[in-house]
Amino acid sequence: MTEDLSPAERYAAARIRAAEQATALAPFREMYEFGLDPFQIEACEALEAGKGVLVAAPTGSGKTIVGEFAVHLALAEGRKCFYTTPIKALSNQKYADLVKRYGAGKVGLLTGDNSVNAEAPVVVMTTEVLRNMLYAGSQSLLGLGYVVMDEVHYLSDRFRGAVWEEVIIHLPESVTLVSLSATVSNAEEFGDWLDTVRGDTEVIVSEHRPVPLWQHVLAGRRMYDLFEEETDHGGRGAGKREVNPDLVRLARMENQRTYNPRDRRRGKMVREADRERERRQRSRIWTPSRPEVIERLDAEGLLPAITFIFSRAGCEAAVQQCLYAGLRLNNDEARRRVREIVEERTASIPGEDLHVLGYFEWLEGLERGIAAHHAGMLPTFKEVVEELFVRGLVKAVFATETLALGINMPARSVVLEKLVKWNGEQHADITPGEYTQLTGRAGRRGIDIEGHAVVLWQRGMDPGALAGLAGTRTYPLRSSFRPSYNMAVNLVHQFGRHRSRELLETSFAQFQADKSVVGISRQVRKNEEGLDGYRAGMTCHLGDFEQYARLRRDLKERENDLAKQGAAQRRAAAATALEKLKAGDVIHVPTGKFAGLALVLDPGLPAGRANGHRGFEHQDGPRPLVLTVERQVKRLGTMDFPVPVEPLERMRIPKSFNARSPQSRRDLASALRSKAGHIVPERHRKQRAAAADDREIARLRSDLRAHPCHGCDEREDHARWAERYHRLQRDTRQLERRIEGRTNTIARTFDRIVALLTELDYLRGDEVTVHGKRLARLYGELDLLASECLRDRVWEDLGPAELAACVSALVYEARQADDAVAPKLPSGKAKAALGEMIHIWGRLDALEEELKINQAEGVGQREPDLGFAWAVYMWASGRGLDEVLREAEMPAGDFVRWCKQVIDVLGQIAAAAPRDNSTVAKNARKAVDAVLRGVVAYSSVG
Repeated sequence: MTEDLSPAERYAAARIRAAEQATALAPFREMYEFGLDPFQIEACEALEAGKGVLVAAPTGSGKTIVGEFAVHLALAEGRKCFYTTPIKALSNQKYADLVKRYGAGKVGLLTGDNSVNAEAPVVVMTTEVLRNMLYAGSQSLLGLGYVVMDEVHYLSDRFRGAVWEEVIIHLPESVTLVSLSATVSNAEEFGDWLDTVRGDTEVIVSEHRPVPLWQHVLAGRRMYDLFEEETDHGGRGAGKREVNPDLVRLARMENQRTYNPRDRRRGKMVREADRERERRQRSRIWTPSRPEVIERLDAEGLLPAITFIFSRAGCEAAVQQCLYAGLRLNNDEARRRVREIVEERTASIPGEDLHVLGYFEWLEGLERGIAAHHAGMLPTFKEVVEELFVRGLVKAVFATETLALGINMPARSVVLEKLVKWNGEQHADITPGEYTQLTGRAGRRGIDIEGHAVVLWQRGMDPGALAGLAGTRTYPLRSSFRPSYNMAVNLVHQFGRHRSRELLETSFAQFQADKSVVGISRQVRKNEEGLDGYRAGMTCHLGDFEQYARLRRDLKERENDLAKQGAAQRRAAAATALEKLKAGDVIHVPTGKFAGLALVLDPGLPAGRANGHRGFEHQDGPRPLVLTVERQVKRLGTMDFPVPVEPLERMRIPKSFNARSPQSRRDLASALRSKAGHIVPERHRKQRAAAADDREIARLRSDLRAHPCHGCDEREDHARWAERYHRLQRDTRQLERRIEGRTNTIARTFDRIVALLTELDYLRGDEVTVHGKRLARLYGELDLLASECLRDRVWEDLGPAELAACVSALVYEARQADDAVAPKLPSGKAKAALGEMIHIWGRLDALEEELKINQAEGVGQREPDLGFAWAVYMWASGRGLDEVLREAEMPAGDFVRWCKQVIDVLGQIAAAAPRDNSTVAKNARKAVDAVLRGVVAYSSVG
C-alpha cells in the first residue's frame, strides 16, 4: 500500500505515526489485546488534550476503557485519580481490576465499610465518600488531577442522585472530570450543563453495540425472531424494523374468541369443530417453565444466560424448580472446581451459620451450574455467584433487576420472564430505558459473536409494543437534585448563604428547569392566540355570552361543592362511627376488597398508637385492624366505610390469639362465622340531596333564565366555544404558574431550609453554630433528626445494643409498609428513647409543614421506621444468627445490608457526638464492634 504513495505522502504518514507514538495514548493502547473503538479513541484524545469528557454508550461497549485511561494519565503525570462508582460491589470489582494492572501499592479502596491504602495515587470509592471528602476539605484532595464518575446516569436516582451533582459542582476547577453513562437520549443537554459548570467538556455518544443483539420471543416449543430476518436483527441501526408476521398472527390467534354462545347462526357441530381446531392451534402456545427455558437455551448453545425475574422469591423458586427438574449444566470436573472455589471463599463463615444461610442448598445449585442473584443474598454468596459466572462455572443465573446496574457480569443470553414489574407502588410496564439496561447484558465482547435477548410469551402479549420497547431510544437523564439540611450547613460554612444560593442555581436540576421554561413560554404565546379565536366564536348578538357562560359555570361548581360537602359529611359520620368501635365488635364492612363480616381486633385510634411504629398516627382518621371471615388480618381505612358502621354483635378475642399464626386466624374466623354468619346488615337509606333546598342554586338558575343570551337559537354552539375558551384560559394560567414555579426553584427550597435551620439555631446568618457543625458531620435521610437527638441527649446512658436499635430507625425502611402488626421493640431505656425520637420527628415535621418544606419533593425528614430495631438489638446483644433471622423474618442479605448502614451512621454519630460528659461517642464505637461480627464482618474485599 505504501509503495503507491509518493515520497511526500510517505513522509507525511511517517510524521503522523511518530506524533501518535509520542502521545500517552500509544503505550496505553498496547496494554490491551484488542484494538480500541473509534469512540474510545476520540474520548481518550480529548482527555489527553486537557478536556473533560462525557461518554454515553451502551452497556458492555467498553466505556470504562476511557476511565482507565484517566488513571493511566494521572500516574504518568504524577497526579491522583479518584474512580467513583454508585455501589460498593462495583467499587470492589474495579479495585480488583486496577490492582491486577497496577499493583496493590498504587491502588486504594474507600467504601462505607472498607478502607484499603486510602492515600494511594489511584483510589476507587463510592460517590458518597468523595462528597463527604469535599465537604470536609480532606487533605487527600491535594494533588487530585482526575475524577472518573462511572454510571453517572445514577444522578436520576430519586434517593441518591443529588450526590453526583454535589460532587460535580464542588470539585476544584483544576480536576478533569470523566463522566461515563449508559445511553441516554439527552446526552447533549447533560454535556451542555457540564460545559457550563466544569468548563470545556467533549460529549461522545456511541449507539454501536460491539456484539450485535438478536431479539426473540419464546412461545411453546418455538423461538421466534422479534423482527423479520432481513431487517437489522432487532437492530440498533438505521434500517426500518418490521415485526415478525408470525408473532403478529400468534397474538391475533390467541385473542380470538373460541366460542360465542349467543351466535345462533351456526350449528352445534360446526361450533364444536371450530373449538377443537382452535384448541389444537393454541396447544402450540404456552409460556415455557423455567427448567424448559434453560434446557432450550442449552440445546441451542445460548448459555450462559441471565433470567431476570422481578422478585427475590421468584429467583429462589426458579433455582429450586431447576433442581427438582434434575437439570445439570456442569460436568464432574466443573463441579469439583465449583466446590473448591466456594469452600475457599466461604472458609471464614462459622460452621453453625452455614445451615441458617441455606449454604448447602445454595452449593448444590452452584455445582449444577445454577444460581440466584438478588439483594436479599449474603454479599459473600453474591460475589461467589458473580465469580463463578464469569469463569463459566455457573451457566444459568436467575436475578432481580439490581444485577443490571453495572456489575461486570455479561452473558450470551438474557431472558425476560415478564415485561411488568412492581415499582414499590403498583405493577407497571418496564420502560424502554429499563429494557435496554436489562438486555444490554447479552453478548460478551471478545467471546460471543452475537448476544440474544429472549422474552417469554405471556397471555395478551402485544408484539408491536415489545418491538417498541426493543427499538426505542428514550431514556432521558432527569436530575433528582434537592438541597438537604446537611448540604445547607456545609455550603454556608464554606461559601456563606449568598454564594451557596448561587452555587445551587448552577445545578443540573435548575439548568433543566430553566431550559423547560423556554418551551412553556412559547406554548403560552400560542394559547393567547387561540383565546382570541375562541372569544370570537362565542360572541352572541343578544348580549355578553362570557357573562352567561360564567353563570353556567358558577351553577355547576355550586352543585359540585354541595355534592362534595355531602360526601364529606358522610365520611365524617362514618369516621365518628369508627371511633366508637371496640376490640371484639363484629361489623359488616360495606365495600372494598374486604367487604363482608369482620371482627375488630384493634380500633386503630391515633391515641392508641403510642408504640411509635410505622403509621403511628393516622392523619385520615381511625384505621381499625380486623379479621375477616376469609381469615385475613387487615388494617382498613375510612375509604372502606363510605357509610357509618354499627356493631352487629360482640365477641371475646382469646388472649392467645396471634395475628401472625394461620391456625389462630382460622379458629377465630370460624368462631366469627358461627356467631354472626346469619345476621343480615341493615341497608343504609339515601338522604335528600342538599342541592334541592339551596338558595344560591335557586338564584343562579333564575339569573340564568333571565339572561338575554338564554333565548339565543345558537346558545349551545356559543356555549361550546365558551367552554373551550375557559379550558384554554385555565391551562394558560397553569402554564404561567409553572413558569413562575420553575424559576429559582432550587434556591427557594434552599431558602426554606435555611429558615428552618435558623429557627433551630443551626445557622445565624453566615455563621454555622456548634449545632450546625455537628449536623455537617451527619449524612443521611434523617440527618436533622439525628442531630436533634444528640442535641437533646436522647441517647445518653443507652447501652451499645440499645443505641444500635435507636440508630436503626434512622436508616431502615421496610420494603413494604405493614401496618397490621406493631414491630417488636426492646424494652426499658431503648423503648423510651425510640418514643422520644418519634416525638422529635413530629416536632420537626410540623415545622417543615409550616415552612412549606415538602417531603413529596424529596426534601425533609421522613418518619423513622422502627421495624429493624429489635433485630439489630438482638444481634448487638450477642444472639445467634439463626435466632435473629427467624425473629426478624428477613433474608440474610437484607439483614447484613441494614446492619452495615447502622454501622455507618453509628460511626458518624461517634464522630459528631459531644465530648463533654457524654457517653454517646464511646457507646457508638462499642455498638459498631457489637454489630460488626459474624456474617456482618465478612470482608467484601480480597
